[in-house]
Amino acid sequence: MQEHIERIRADIAAGIEKVKDGTRQELFELKMKYLGKTGEISALSKGMRDVPAEQRPAMGKLVSEVRAWAEEQFDQTEALLKKKELEARYKSERIDVTMPARFAETGTLHPVNIVKKEIIECFEGMGFDIYEGPEIEKDYYNFQALNIPADHPARDMQDTFFITGEYLLRSQTSSGQIRVMENKKPPIKILSPGRVYRSDSDATHSPMFHQMEGLVVDKGITLCDLKGILDEFARRMFTKETKTRLRPSYFPFTEPSVEVDLSCHNCGGKGCRICKGTGWIEILGAGMVNRRVLENCGIDPDEYTGFAFGMGLERIAMIKYGINDMRYLFENDVRLLKQFKD
Repeated sequence: MQEHIERIRADIAAGIEKVKDGTRQELFELKMKYLGKTGEISALSKGMRDVPAEQRPAMGKLVSEVRAWAEEQFDQTEALLKKKELEARYKSERIDVTMPARFAETGTLHPVNIVKKEIIECFEGMGFDIYEGPEIEKDYYNFQALNIPADHPARDMQDTFFITGEYLLRSQTSSGQIRVMENKKPPIKILSPGRVYRSDSDATHSPMFHQMEGLVVDKGITLCDLKGILDEFARRMFTKETKTRLRPSYFPFTEPSVEVDLSCHNCGGKGCRICKGTGWIEILGAGMVNRRVLENCGIDPDEYTGFAFGMGLERIAMIKYGINDMRYLFENDVRLLKQFKD
């Protein structure tokens, strides 16, 4: 039995030496092999009844000694492995206090949303209500009610994204104005922002872009009222010195129709590269609401008149911030977007 005890001692020593480069779980398994209820040292204690009575005191002492020695070896090795684990953890979680601090960057509004917010605030201050219509629109509201019948040549200008013969992705937010006039009696004073879609893409056009259209309908509304509101808008949106200019144009849903220019904010109207030497920059289209459009909405054109205007938010942003390619606004390039932080 003494030889068996010495063999167990040697096996424990070899096992511990091996597990020093392992884990505490491996050490625990080794410990249970010898000190567990069914372990080899525990088996020695149970086998004492087979030892002759005169040898039991000496054998009992050897078993107790090997148990105490084994427990000490396992405790020392566990402390060593725990220390190694802590050192590895401290090394992996070490913080270099000399490194620059990490900062979470705050976001900002997209330039188009900044412009949208400023325009809404401008017109809300002049008493306009905000109305947002559906982006998937009926042909009737997008074209027919706006005096653009099926065979009208203006439809070729739109290059519209049709979903079915009746439904399409709206090509203008003017469709929302029709919905308002159908359901509300004058006086009407609304601003209709939203996304619109046209089959066009280059440096100054996008298949999807944002429009902001205004509508005023009441008794005695004239082109002078339109000019006054646009003058106030230009001064609030750009500078107090900004001037507006109206040029004759054509739109099926307004008569008379005008193109509206702003004095160039870069050169103050003297002429530069941005305004191509003219001193003016085209910014939006407008006009007096066509009699047929009012009739289509159940409004008596002999009693009421109105004006409408529409602008592209991307174009306003490009003019205001000096962006020369509309595609930059849709590329999500953080180098561009970071320039609009407060």
